[in-house]
Amino acid sequence: MAFNVVLVEPEIPQNAGNIARTCAVTGAKLHLVRPLGFEVSDKHLKRAGLDYWHFLDITYYDSIEEVMEKHYNGSNFWFFSTKAKHIHSDVQYKDGDFLVFGKETKGLPESLLEKHYDECVRLPMMNETRSLNLSNSVCVGVYEGHRQLGYPGLKTQGEIPKK
Repeated sequence: MAFNVVLVEPEIPQNAGNIARTCAVTGAKLHLVRPLGFEVSDKHLKRAGLDYWHFLDITYYDSIEEVMEKHYNGSNFWFFSTKAKHIHSDVQYKDGDFLVFGKETKGLPESLLEKHYDECVRLPMMNETRSLNLSNSVCVGVYEGHRQLGYPGLKTQGEIPKK
């Protein structure tokens, strides 16, 4: 099953497109929480995802509460935030976990982070910096989860084509 990536009110189509591509190549399901800062048909969104759209499994929601009512079981959500105490690589991911990311300009709602503080994770970065780009953060989170699980279902070796 791999992972579920939840984007709460994403604002930038290029980020969402890059995240969609990450989901497509890793088998992650993409969950988009409205309002979106772009149209799903946006040319920048499609361009960033290139020709991977047919590999995607996308579900749309009207709120993060709707996502949680439908999927939260008390131990299957990880909330990514610069305000978290746990480092993303120090927690144990499970197959099917939900990796939740907030909008580019504000992150996840403070009330959500407070309620689920022990389920919040952060990516280490320099003190003087604000945050990593959203699409890069998603990629780091998804691949750390896959690394911990041994990359199930993913091609882990390539070969140089013979001429």
